[in-house]
Amino acid sequence: MMNKLLSPQEVSDLLGVTIGTLAVWRSTGRYSLKYIKVGRLIMYGIDDVEHFLLQRKHEHTSLPCNQQ
Repeated sequence: MMNKLLSPQEVSDLLGVTIGTLAVWRSTGRYSLKYIKVGRLIMYGIDDVEHFLLQRKHEHTSLPCNQQ
């Protein structure tokens, strides 16, 4: 079943980055934030955005958190 979809504007607000930054990430593959593209419409699954954030969770600057 499909999870809730977010627009690039909603994702940029959640992550604190610009829509342009999201476009750069998509085109360069810099980060593995999954997206859905239908024609020219770009959408992000809320589960994918949450997973993206959890991958970047750190206890301090040198070690990622243990994810279990």
